[in-house]
Amino acid sequence: MAQIRTAAGRRVTGGAFLLEARALVQQFPRTGQQPLRVLDGIDLAVRPGEFAAIIGPSGSGKSTLFNIIAGLDRPAGGEVRIDGRVATGHNELVSYMPQKDLLFPWRTIQDNAALGLEVQGVSRRAARERVRPLFADFGLDGFERSYPGQLSGGMRQRAALLRTVAMGRPLLLLDEPFGALDSLTRTQMQLWLAGMWQRHGWTVLLVTHDIREAVFLADSVYVFTPRPARLAARIVVSLPRPRTAQTFLLPEFAAREQEVLGALGLPAQEPGRSSTEAP
Repeated sequence: MAQIRTAAGRRVTGGAFLLEARALVQQFPRTGQQPLRVLDGIDLAVRPGEFAAIIGPSGSGKSTLFNIIAGLDRPAGGEVRIDGRVATGHNELVSYMPQKDLLFPWRTIQDNAALGLEVQGVSRRAARERVRPLFADFGLDGFERSYPGQLSGGMRQRAALLRTVAMGRPLLLLDEPFGALDSLTRTQMQLWLAGMWQRHGWTVLLVTHDIREAVFLADSVYVFTPRPARLAARIVVSLPRPRTAQTFLLPEFAAREQEVLGALGLPAQEPGRSSTEAP
């Protein structure tokens, strides 16, 4: 790794890793050409209760990595371990939230939230009982019987995250969960997610193109090179928690943004200007 600093936050010190990706390689066949190499020896480790983020150029293999960790694809080389067990090709320890909320328009929010449990074999009645206590915490109390088309974009994303969390798996994979939201709603959702993570102590791995989002939410930011993806840097974000809107104004926040920009090979921003998205 090009940059590794000692973590200062309580959630990233000591203890075994919950997630370990070791020397992951992925490539895809192409007719009449050499295979397209997407991942080239990726190493990544996330401790229990840590919030980690991955950022890199478009097409650098971030979603490919998620598919491998989630057990949807097998790598061409390397392995994934979750809670010390080889998990390559399996997904029973992972909950995966894609960029689009994928809520079924004909199901109520309560039934959408319960869907993951039903897929695991839980009866609809029991699944409803398990998700019901979560609605107040997710700001959806009173909307259990509403349909997705009756909710705002931010509320739909909270409902999708509720469905993900309700599955009760130890690792949450969030693939650009706020990418489709407008800037104001996106900031509101970032603040909300930071508070929810602080309260519940989830272990989260986030993919994002938003440098500001990565630095605000994460304990550590993994920076990928262009395809084939290698690890350019692991940047530890030791900003104090809980993080609030005031966190964006801290000099340390701007410094971490500049560090991520540098790892991406992008020019530094002028003082007082905030970076937004990786290319």
